Amino acid sequence: MQLGLIGLGKMGGNMAERLKLGGHQVVGFDFNAEAVARLTASGNVGVSTLEELVQKLKARRAIWIMVPQGDPVDQTIAKLVPLLNPGDILIDGGNSYYKDTMRRHKEVTSKGLHYVDVGTSGGVWGLQEGYSMMAGGDKEPVEYLRPILETLAPAADKGWGHVGPAGAGHFVKMVHNGIEYGLMQAYAEGFTIMEQKKEMSLDLEQIAEIWRYGSVVRSWLLDLTAGALAKHPTLDGLQAYVPDSGEGRWTVVEAIDLNVSAPVITESLLRRIRSREENNFTDRMLSIMRNQFGGHAMKTD
Repeated sequence: MQLGLIGLGKMGGNMAERLKLGGHQVVGFDFNAEAVARLTASGNVGVSTLEELVQKLKARRAIWIMVPQGDPVDQTIAKLVPLLNPGDILIDGGNSYYKDTMRRHKEVTSKGLHYVDVGTSGGVWGLQEGYSMMAGGDKEPVEYLRPILETLAPAADKGWGHVGPAGAGHFVKMVHNGIEYGLMQAYAEGFTIMEQKKEMSLDLEQIAEIWRYGSVVRSWLLDLTAGALAKHPTLDGLQAYVPDSGEGRWTVVEAIDLNVSAPVITESLLRRIRSREENNFTDRMLSIMRNQFGGHAMKTD
């Protein structure tokens, strides 16, 4: 089966390689000429324009979009729609906001095309481990894409599924990432408590390895953490700066809208935001207030 792929970054490139290993041909486009050349060198087909991508795909076309959420997705769709035929399928495999996905589905289907959202997890490990994929949209195009999804997944019957109507794939992926924030925060806090117990000289890498087997807190995230600690046991040279790509924020907003208490996910998001504040104003305000009512000493530069 052929698949058009727009966006040949690390994840897109790995997806193309996994599909090729599974017997599928990828026709790929990226603004980065080197990424296009790498795709061609791997045995797939790299193109330099969206028009060429559409021309090289046999009907019925399926095109997977892997570009940053927001306006880049809308721009890509706007350029593709006039080039396609009724029945062709557009797939958004990025981290789009589910309400944008619902709008795009309505717009695209009104033109006789299909729109499928696939929340995709697996990152740089997807080539080896397979991708976890949550598909949203109409049943028929999702079923048509089954060979692609089964190849990208860890196994044909594991790690993927049609989770609901348009927007459901991105909604479930949004919540998935919110949970991820909370898990990461819990691990970070636990390891920090152990690191601060200086008199015990705890070996964090050793403890992570112990927990990986038999423990109720074992997970793939812990596996990755153990590997990271092996390379950076004291975290020397690393900055306490943690970005976020939006899904955690959307999850918190959705929890508020649904009147659902989600304190762990919310606090983990706030901690990420705080990590970017150098000598943050909030803590300096706390210091000066404490000094005013209790005469407590303040640290100054």
